[in-house]
Amino acid sequence: MRHATWATMAQFFVNGATFATWGVLIPSVKARFELSDAVLSLAMLAVAGGALLTMGRSGKWIAQVGSARGLMLSGVLYAFTLLAIPLAPQFWMLVGLLLVFGTAMAAFDVAMSVQAALVEGGRSKPIMSTLHAMFSIGGIAGSALGAVPGLSPLAHAGLVASCTLLVALLVKRFMLPDAAHDEQAAQAGGDQRGRRMVLVLGFIAFLALACEGGMYDWAAVYMRDVAQSPAALVSYSYAAFSTGMAAGRLTGDRIRARIGGLRTLAWSAATGAVGIAFAAAVPLPLATIAGLFLSGLGIANLMPIFFLAAARVPGMSAAESIAAVARFAYVGMLLGPVLIGGVAEHLSLRVSFVGVALVMAGIAAFGGKPVRRFI
Repeated sequence: MRHATWATMAQFFVNGATFATWGVLIPSVKARFELSDAVLSLAMLAVAGGALLTMGRSGKWIAQVGSARGLMLSGVLYAFTLLAIPLAPQFWMLVGLLLVFGTAMAAFDVAMSVQAALVEGGRSKPIMSTLHAMFSIGGIAGSALGAVPGLSPLAHAGLVASCTLLVALLVKRFMLPDAAHDEQAAQAGGDQRGRRMVLVLGFIAFLALACEGGMYDWAAVYMRDVAQSPAALVSYSYAAFSTGMAAGRLTGDRIRARIGGLRTLAWSAATGAVGIAFAAAVPLPLATIAGLFLSGLGIANLMPIFFLAAARVPGMSAAESIAAVARFAYVGMLLGPVLIGGVAEHLSLRVSFVGVALVMAGIAAFGGKPVRRFI
């Protein structure tokens, strides 16, 4: 179990590093093909589109081949498509590569989350939030590597892709077998009931990720336009939210072990609501930074709990249920910033933040009921 835990941590780490590396490569892609912002957005949409279009099939495929083999195969594809991005000779080839990159990322995410649920189920203490924290730490490492002087985009992609490939090939033997977790999922008549439960979980995950995506994309704008922050402090908004997310996930397992998953979910969502409401109520630079940190601290542990609950839904394999919830979450992450922007356009960004706070309060009040039996 110790080996499986470390192996799964490595998978989360390289996943975060790989995805962050794509983010760092975006400016060089724009410059190389001389893209406008609108055309560049199509390239970014290709990653999300590849993930969303294949998420359901990825879940079924992983249920058939097993999460350990799924991790290895999708990890190899994930690594090679990352390496190919800075080598794409034409833009249409790049878009095709990004579609495959998104597909590999989706499969890797699902298989990784199945393993995380298996590891948690085999341990006496919670571990899910810590595993998700490794994704954040990997993202920080992948981003920081891009700041190394003299390191070209190809070299950056090559280093991270090599790490992802090595992890995918070397840790398979430490992965846990799915059957030990999924045998209970085949009970008669449980399929339809399980799918209804997954839909409810997916809807709550959509709301949670809409809030998270909105904070990531709008925090800096809020700091600049609403809190009237000096330019030197604007970047601290994103850093405050990200730091809160990392801190929340690093401490989430200890909190869940002490007070239980249901209370952790309620208190996490309530903390997020208070943080966002504080930022909206006191639009001053330091108050906004404090509010964003608090909101990140609260939002951090929502998705780990939802994925854990999804893996334990009866009547469905863990891979299929996690894939279904993850699809809702991806859509929420994409649409959240758009919805916030729409409200801001017609009302104000402060009103949008109040709306996000109300959504988080709703999750705190009512989100525990669907997951009560599984956490």
